[in-house]
Amino acid sequence: MTFSAAHPLIEIDGRPATEEGLRFRALDHYGHFTAMQVRDGRVRGLALHLARLDSATREMFGAGLDGERVRALLRHALDGVRDASARVHVQWPEAAADATIMVTVRPPADPVEARPVALMSVPYRRTAPHLKRIGDFGQVHHGRLAVRAGYDSALLTGDGGVVAEGAVANICFWDGTSLVWPDAPVLVGITMAVLESRLPAAGLPSVRREVTLAHLPGFRAAFVTNSRGIAPVSRIDATEFPGEPGLLKTVTEVYEAVEGDLL
Repeated sequence: MTFSAAHPLIEIDGRPATEEGLRFRALDHYGHFTAMQVRDGRVRGLALHLARLDSATREMFGAGLDGERVRALLRHALDGVRDASARVHVQWPEAAADATIMVTVRPPADPVEARPVALMSVPYRRTAPHLKRIGDFGQVHHGRLAVRAGYDSALLTGDGGVVAEGAVANICFWDGTSLVWPDAPVLVGITMAVLESRLPAAGLPSVRREVTLAHLPGFRAAFVTNSRGIAPVSRIDATEFPGEPGLLKTVTEVYEAVEGDLL
């Protein structure tokens, strides 16, 4: 099997992608996906990925998606490769009897560096934010504008500066007592979901409550999470976070202690 970051392996319903199949996907962006890191043939939070795909397919197309079908297509595309970045895209052409599943395979992503990231707040909320959907122009647009302005990424906010999520990640804050996830319409990422239920056992209470830009100076630390891992946040706009020694280490250890599920 030969693939690279620029030239991923692409299969549609278990067969090599054809020009016709890719043309449909280039012209029709109504669909959803999930992205995962495969390590030694395992995926952290695999059940959560499968539940995400099933739920979104039911909402968008009116019928569910069999998790065993997804796992079989992932195994077929990986063809014995033990470490990779994989995505599962789901669309449902009109008049088709079932959803079509496209699996892409790229080299494994490097773990997120511990380098702190800077975020630029932007007044933007994704449509149907609970869905990991294809083709969100605004999300990509604001993320690129943030990079051009000297930041690492964007922080999406709503009316009154209510914090929601990063352009490509969830965000969590530390107030000295609890880890605070913004209580706003967001995509609950798999890394966030894996962490949220396990942090209290590590002595880190985890809560959800409204966070606004005006609240930021009251937090001592923040970090972002996505499929690549966890990274500290150094600042949001002009608000800098002093950081909390040991916090990110503990959070990362909690996440890395979670064993992946076999595909």
